Amino acid sequence: MTRAELDKKPTDVAAMFDGIAGRYDLLNDVLSLGQDRIWRRAVVRAVEAYSGELVLDLAAGTGTSSEPFTAKGARVIACDFSLGMLQVGAERRGGASRRGVTVVAGDALRLPFADETFDAVTISFGLRNVNDVDQALRELLRVTGVGGRLVICEFGHIPVGVLDKAYSACLRSALPAVARRFTSNADAYAYLSESIADWPDQRALAGRLQEAGWSEVAWRNLSMGAVALHRGVRRR
Repeated sequence: MTRAELDKKPTDVAAMFDGIAGRYDLLNDVLSLGQDRIWRRAVVRAVEAYSGELVLDLAAGTGTSSEPFTAKGARVIACDFSLGMLQVGAERRGGASRRGVTVVAGDALRLPFADETFDAVTISFGLRNVNDVDQALRELLRVTGVGGRLVICEFGHIPVGVLDKAYSACLRSALPAVARRFTSNADAYAYLSESIADWPDQRALAGRLQEAGWSEVAWRNLSMGAVALHRGVRRR
């Protein structure tokens, strides 16, 4: 199944994530060699959510990425288009709303929130999965209050071209092979490696944030650029 085929079938993408929801967090930990925990901590530090603030965690999956934002008293909306992911997360927490996290099903291209609702918005490893990245960036801007901030954690490209090509080739072969040991849906991880290879580099993504209306756009590489944090602010 190619990325192009999946782009034409968004419901199939949702079903794909529903199918791996039960082992999604475990697989992330295994496939990243535990680095996903480091990346999540970097996102929490970049968002800097404090008491009284409302944070949107888009593409939240099971909500594992959402709970750390509540450490300093912020409230979090965990939003995802995969009902299976949200259900697994709610079951683990003992309910759809607990520990400062409220679960909401939603589409990144038509977010079910009013204008200027959030103090901060963030999306980790989910922007690649939307059919219209630029529309998603505009929607995130719409629901962010003036002065609010955006943090994106997404796979990137290693600045050294030879290393980046070698890394992409490794992902294409290794991810599905390892995933088969933990899940019957290895196609999901073939999709993952393809989507990473097709994704724009850090500078190109920064340009798209600026075109969507975000100000003060910057990025920082993690894991040598295999993953990157992009940040922006809504100024008007």
